[in-house]
Amino acid sequence: MAPAAFIFIAYLIGSLPFAVIVSRALGLPDPRSYGSGNPGATNVLRTGRKLAALLTLVGDGGKGWLAVFLAASYAPGYGVSAPVIAACAVAVFLGHVFPVFLGFRGGKGVATAGGVLLALDPWLGLAALATWIVIALFSRYASLASIVAAVCAPVYAFFMSLQPGAVPALILIAVALVWRHQGNIRNLAARKERRIG
Repeated sequence: MAPAAFIFIAYLIGSLPFAVIVSRALGLPDPRSYGSGNPGATNVLRTGRKLAALLTLVGDGGKGWLAVFLAASYAPGYGVSAPVIAACAVAVFLGHVFPVFLGFRGGKGVATAGGVLLALDPWLGLAALATWIVIALFSRYASLASIVAAVCAPVYAFFMSLQPGAVPALILIAVALVWRHQGNIRNLAARKERRIG
């Protein structure tokens, strides 16, 4: 019962739609009604409100970190094993991508995945962030940087010898994140993807 409870709570935390919450709090349009229709920080930035985009980014990343942190902090006290903590990492990510509060139509999960990585191991999170920055600087494609960082994360985790279940969890997250970027991949192939700046 305890493992299922932790995983379900992680999913609910991931389902909190900060793009919508922040937009409503600041009197902005629903992010699902303009741009890409994606409830994420990048789409919120299209309003021109950098603060709103920053708050969305922090909220989405923070919920990924929080879910894994809570699982790692309290799960051992309930006899819950390390693989369940890894399952919570997947659950909070899927909560963002398929949020129950938005009819299972969520964002792409880049910020939430970043928060998960930082919670699993700060060095892992920083390695993925460094990868994102390098690819973004050279290509000027945020989507490509996100995809490459997501694919590299489980490789980094493998060599860092993280807790049991972490690498399979990060592989699942990477696959889901790449899948959510199908449209961006098609645009990259057709050279129609928007560049940073």
